[in-house]
Amino acid sequence: MCGIAGILYFDERTPYRQQLKEMTDVMIHRGPNQSGFWVEGKIGLGFRRLSIIDIQEGNQPLSNENESIWIIFNGEIYNYNELRRLLEAKGHRFKTKSDTEVIVHLYEEYGQKCLNYLRGMFSFALWDRNRQLLFAARDHFGIKPFYYYQDKDKFVFASEIKSILAADDIKASLHYQSFLDYLSFQYVPQPDTMFEHIHKLPPAHQLTIQYGKVEIKRYWQPMFNPLDKPITYFENEIRHKLLDSIKYHMHSEVPLGCFLSSGIDSTAIATYMSQLEPTKTFSVGFDGPQNETLIAANTAQELGTQHFYNIITEEKYFDALPNVIWHLDEPVADPSAVALYQVAKLAKDHVKVVLSGEGADELFGGYRIYQEPAALRYISWLPDSIKRALNKQIRSLPFNFYGKNYLLRGTRSLEERFIGNANLLTESMKEYFLHKIPEHIDYSLSTHPITKPIYNQTSHLDDVTRMQLIDMNLWLPGDILAKADKCSMAHSLELRVPFLDKEVFEIASQIPAAYRISNGTTKHVLRRALSGVIPDSVINRPKLGFPVPLRQWLKTERTRVMLEQIQASGIDNIVNMRTIEEIVMKHKHGQGDYARIIWLFYNLALWHKMYVIDLPKSQYLHAAQ
Repeated sequence: MCGIAGILYFDERTPYRQQLKEMTDVMIHRGPNQSGFWVEGKIGLGFRRLSIIDIQEGNQPLSNENESIWIIFNGEIYNYNELRRLLEAKGHRFKTKSDTEVIVHLYEEYGQKCLNYLRGMFSFALWDRNRQLLFAARDHFGIKPFYYYQDKDKFVFASEIKSILAADDIKASLHYQSFLDYLSFQYVPQPDTMFEHIHKLPPAHQLTIQYGKVEIKRYWQPMFNPLDKPITYFENEIRHKLLDSIKYHMHSEVPLGCFLSSGIDSTAIATYMSQLEPTKTFSVGFDGPQNETLIAANTAQELGTQHFYNIITEEKYFDALPNVIWHLDEPVADPSAVALYQVAKLAKDHVKVVLSGEGADELFGGYRIYQEPAALRYISWLPDSIKRALNKQIRSLPFNFYGKNYLLRGTRSLEERFIGNANLLTESMKEYFLHKIPEHIDYSLSTHPITKPIYNQTSHLDDVTRMQLIDMNLWLPGDILAKADKCSMAHSLELRVPFLDKEVFEIASQIPAAYRISNGTTKHVLRRALSGVIPDSVINRPKLGFPVPLRQWLKTERTRVMLEQIQASGIDNIVNMRTIEEIVMKHKHGQGDYARIIWLFYNLALWHKMYVIDLPKSQYLHAAQ
């Protein structure tokens, strides 16, 4: 696991080695073991290494035998041993035992189609000297990040945005359209970021630059194609594929462990790991009736793992928040990010690699919102014209009544009501919180342009499956995997996600929706597959995630300090401060639950103060240390 950075000029300039050093130093947490640089002509590559595989020889940038191809790579290729044998049989000769070198020889053999052979998590950039071509790619699900900046003179890329901001002549400024999207999604959907002119390479996409021409295209498309097979077939396949994936993900030359919560996803991984070798597990929780550490500790005792846990107090939570925001690069208003940061901090004192359960909910139907299509079936059958008229009439009523929200959602199409797991501010609510939108922004408040392409591609599928694909394409890389990568790498800890494996997805994509959500049970077939594998006490336990007690915390005197920080953040030119003050006071005095909305603007405010207002370029290195 590493940090990569690079600069490609479109003219005859040569990148300075010192500039590459500054770009990589700012993300030293991603690779504290070693650094490396390679500069030739108009291309410069920089690298920070966290040594996991081939500790002695796997340094980067790395080249082929005649140095015509150079690569910097972040991630793990789990099938690299099989690929190495394949390539050796074709006459390729290796100088290291690293998975990085496998990509170099795959590219020599298959060109850009090398991506079809990779099983793992990755982002990399490869320079083909003979063709004067930069070839970069990001893994199938977006586990590892790849950011880039482009203008008429240069292309700059890195594993983190702060690394790009450390390059010459690149300033931090808010991208207004991304800000509007953030208010709905609680993160910035790809390919944009919260920074003007800085973008994300989307998952399963590749990028090429040759003679100044930049081309981005998708190399893999996740799609569900349900098969008509008995549920027992899927149960057996899930067990087989998941165990196989976990075995691959456990390959390491350094100590590894597993995050363990109260749910079936992490418990399944911990169970299989503990059957293969002695395992250390880690959890955090909060005081209260839903303290995950108590449940996880009991599960760990049943599994026989060596378990470590911490309780996160309100003080610890808020003390860690500035560091979390710094490492996330752009605001992600998910309260669980701080808990993930804290459990990674706990684990890094004992291991260098952890396995975690991210992705299971998106693949197997684990979110309760996926039950909504069934709940709305009593009115969703109505003709569209009647539903539109009824929705308009209900919205015009000046009072609330029991069932009003149900009727409003049931009389809207799936495309109108579902943009993903988080949908914090509606379009009308955005207008309430914003100053007048700047005239130069040609942008509708609607989020439909972001979700519409996915819905257009999935019109032949059922509603539950379409919802899963919205989350898989947006929520998973934008929130779940973004915070998993950043909050673990903040502590130089490699996080691996066995559910997000091509082979596991292959079987998940074949499962009928009726097997994923059944009789009000989420992940129905996954629960059946794991019955008898994991402890019975976990099988039907409701999903908790990290139940952060924000609602209670934001009713204390802490809200006064938070409000002062929001007011001093510089966002008052785009956000109506009077409205923010109003909802903070209403929440504090029990006049409604506005915790998530307050958290949305508080994270934005801290990010804006940190990255846009307070941090001139000369301070980036200092801040990272």
